[in-house]
Amino acid sequence: MSSLRAQAYTVFGLLLALRLVNALSVQTFFQPDEYFQSLEPAWQVAFGNDAGAWITWEWREHLRSSLHPMLFAAVYRSAAQVCDLLQIAEGSRTVILLAAPKIFQACIAATGDFFTWTLASSLFGHASHASFATLAMTAFSPWQFHCSVRTFSNSLETTLTIAALHYWPWQWSLVTKPSKVERSQSNIDLDTTKMVQQLKDFPGPTRDAVTDTSSFSPAPNGLYMALSLAAMACILRPTNIIIWAAIAICLLDRNVDLQKTTTLISSAVLCGGSVLAFTLSLDRAYYGEWVFPPFKFLYFNIVQAVSGFYGHNRVDYYFTEGLPLLLTTTLPFAAIGLWQSLRPCMDCTMLRDYVERQARFVLAVAIIMTVLAMTMISHKEMRFIYPLLPMLHVLAARPVASFFGSVPANRVKLGFFLFLLIINICIAGYVTLVHQRGVIDVMHYLRREQEGRMLGDGSNVTVGFLMPCHSTPWRSHLVYPEIKAWALTCEPPLNLGVDERNRYEDEADVFYNHPATWVDLNLKDRKSVITTNSEAFDPRAGDEARRNWPEYLVFFEHLEPIMSAVLRETRYKECWRTFNTHWHDDGRRRGDVVVWCISRNMAG
Repeated sequence: MSSLRAQAYTVFGLLLALRLVNALSVQTFFQPDEYFQSLEPAWQVAFGNDAGAWITWEWREHLRSSLHPMLFAAVYRSAAQVCDLLQIAEGSRTVILLAAPKIFQACIAATGDFFTWTLASSLFGHASHASFATLAMTAFSPWQFHCSVRTFSNSLETTLTIAALHYWPWQWSLVTKPSKVERSQSNIDLDTTKMVQQLKDFPGPTRDAVTDTSSFSPAPNGLYMALSLAAMACILRPTNIIIWAAIAICLLDRNVDLQKTTTLISSAVLCGGSVLAFTLSLDRAYYGEWVFPPFKFLYFNIVQAVSGFYGHNRVDYYFTEGLPLLLTTTLPFAAIGLWQSLRPCMDCTMLRDYVERQARFVLAVAIIMTVLAMTMISHKEMRFIYPLLPMLHVLAARPVASFFGSVPANRVKLGFFLFLLIINICIAGYVTLVHQRGVIDVMHYLRREQEGRMLGDGSNVTVGFLMPCHSTPWRSHLVYPEIKAWALTCEPPLNLGVDERNRYEDEADVFYNHPATWVDLNLKDRKSVITTNSEAFDPRAGDEARRNWPEYLVFFEHLEPIMSAVLRETRYKECWRTFNTHWHDDGRRRGDVVVWCISRNMAG
C-alpha cells in the first residue's frame, strides 16, 4: 500500500508540474467564456463594483451559478493580500494577479488528470499497460493542453465529473440480473455471493467499498463523495446531469436489489440537497436575492433557445468535428474502445475482466447518451462534451495498450508512436503559443502604456475596441481600473419573438454592416479629432449619449481599409501592430491586431 501511495504522490506531482508549465505558458485566446463567465465576475467580487469588471447579461439574468467565480474571487483576494502584506511593487503585483488564476486552474487540471489515471488503475490495475496508456493520453492530449488550464466552467466540470467517477462504487454494477447472453457466454461464475468474496482482491475504490459480504444496503465508501461531486458538476453545468442519468439508468435497469436502489436514491437526495443548499446560499450572497441559476440556464437556452443567437451547427457536428478535435490522434482507439465496451463479455475469464467490462459499458452508454442529447441542441461547442474526454481516454486505453504494447521491440510501431506524439506536441504548441495570441498581447501593451503613465504624468489610457464582441479579455488582463475602455456589445434579444430575433442585429453587427454610420451615430463629432488646436478638444464635452473618442482604437487588420476611409482626415495613426492568427473561421477576426493612436496633446 505504501508503494502505491508513493506512486500516486509521484504521478500527481509530475502532473501538477506539467500543468503549471502548461498554464503559465498559454499566450493565446480561445473563447470569451474563459474570462467573462469566471474571471470578470470574480474580479468584481474581489475588488468591488468600481474595479472595472465587465459583467455580461447572463449574470444580470441569474443564469450562472456563482460557485465558479467565487473560487477565483478567493484566489484574487488571497493574491492581493499577499502582495499588500509583502508590500510588492505595483508592476510585480500585476504579474501576480495575472498568474494567480492560472496557477489555481493548473491545480484543477492536474487533479482531473490524476483522477483519470486512478480510475483507469482501479479498472485495469496499477501496473497495467492500459493504466499507463491512459496517463499518457491525458498528459499529452492537445485538447487537455489547450483547454484544461483555461478558466472555463467546463474545465472544472470535467475535473468534478472524472473525480466523481473515480469514487463511484463500480462493484454495484456487478450485483445485477445478468442477461442470458452474458450467462451463456461468460466463462466466470456470476453468482453474487461468490463475486463479493472475490472482490476483496480487486484494487482501488471497488475493493475498498466491499467490506460487508452479507449486505449491500449500506452506502459504499466513496458514494457520498461521488454524488456530492456530481451534484456540484450539475449545478455548475446543468447538462452534466445527462451523464449521471445514463449511469443511474444502467444501474437501475439491471438491478433487482431494492435496498441498493433505496440507498442510492436516499444518498442522492442527501448529497444533492446539501450541495444545493450550499450553492443557493452562495448565490444569495452573490446576487442579493434567492435565485436558482440551473432553472434559468435551461429556460433561456432550451425553452427560449437564446443559445441559438450565438450560432447554429449541423446535426452531425459532434461526430464530424467535435469528437475528432477533442480526441485528435486517439480518435480511432477511442472508437474501437467504445465498440468493444458495448459488446458482451464473451472472453471474461476472471472477475476483474467482468468488473472492467461492466464499468466500461456504463461509461460507453453515458458517452453515447450525452452526445446524442447534446446533438439535439442547435448551438454546439466542443467544450460542451469536454467532460467526456477522460472517459474516452479510459475506453481507448485497452486498444492503445494492445497496439503499442510491443513498441520497444517493433521499430515500425515505435516510429508511429513518435509520429503521433510529435503531432500532439505540435498541435498543443500552436494553439497555446501562436493561434490568436494578438488579442492577448494587445492587453499587455495597453496595460504597459498605463504603467508608463503612472510613473510619468499620471494621466490614464482611454481605449475603444472596434472588434466583434468579447474578442479580448477585459479587466482580468487590463488590471488597472484607471484604464477607461469600451467595446462593441452583443446582448441577445431576450424579449423578442422568433421572427424578430432572426432579424435582430446587435451593436457589433450594426457596426460591421455600416461602419461609417455607426461612427457618426455613436462617437462624438469627428471634427474633434481633426482639429490641431489641443484646447478645442475636450472628450468630456458635447453629446453625453455618444462615446468619447479614445486615445487608442483597437481593431483587426480585416477592418483596416474601412477605418482608413472613415478616419482618413483624423489625427489617428497606427502606433502598434502584432500578429494574431494565420486563419480564423470568422472573417471579421482575420489578420493582425492593429492599434491606432491619437497624439496625447489632442486627447486633452
